[in-house]
Amino acid sequence: MNLNNIRIVLVETTHPGNIGGTARAMKNMGLLNLFLVNPKSYPDPKALWRAASANDVLEGAKVVDSLDDAIADCHFVVGTSARQRRIPWPLLNSRSSAAAISQLPENQRIAILFGREDRGLTNEQLVLCNVHLQIPTSPNYSSLNIAMAVQIICYDLLIESTKSREIEHADKDWDSPFSTQADMKRFYIHLEEALSEIGFLDPTAPRQLMPRLKRLFNRVRLDEMELNILRGVLSEAQKLARKSLDN
Repeated sequence: MNLNNIRIVLVETTHPGNIGGTARAMKNMGLLNLFLVNPKSYPDPKALWRAASANDVLEGAKVVDSLDDAIADCHFVVGTSARQRRIPWPLLNSRSSAAAISQLPENQRIAILFGREDRGLTNEQLVLCNVHLQIPTSPNYSSLNIAMAVQIICYDLLIESTKSREIEHADKDWDSPFSTQADMKRFYIHLEEALSEIGFLDPTAPRQLMPRLKRLFNRVRLDEMELNILRGVLSEAQKLARKSLDN
């Protein structure tokens, strides 16, 4: 596992102290890549104060306007969630999530997402993720500060990265690079357009079709060749649909 290819992404953080606390937690565990999506207040002296000796993590933090910008070049995305959602998603705890990440090729870029302090990640943000992560807590008091949650997850990543590996993982020898989030976003737009054109998806009443299809493809993880094949199938389906309308 290459910790340098793992980024912590804080989405719309409201309190700058949590950004500083996150930077400190990350540096304790050897992670340095911090992305901030539309933070309410940053830069801010409170962030620097809470960061203690991790000011270098804050100085290197990338501030972006949208979550899409933060994860566009990532191959694997983990979304933290404190509760079950309407559509079940692959769900791991911190330790099993770190183990899953350790099995990915070292050159892949991984993002771990944390939402706003008061309500976490939205459903729209969670459907962008390959897996969801929950940290087990006492039922008597389950609330975790963002920096505390980051510390736990980064600790498990550090421990996993130090384990020796006796066998090579199968996907390290995969014959095609895995798709990035930017590739997948374009695919989902194409998929929705094609399904609408062939009459399978009603845009006025989509229900949960697209989120469920996103869950399916995120669970499988497509490589670039597989993605191109699927987009070719969609294009041919669109051609046939348009031809039938002309006739």
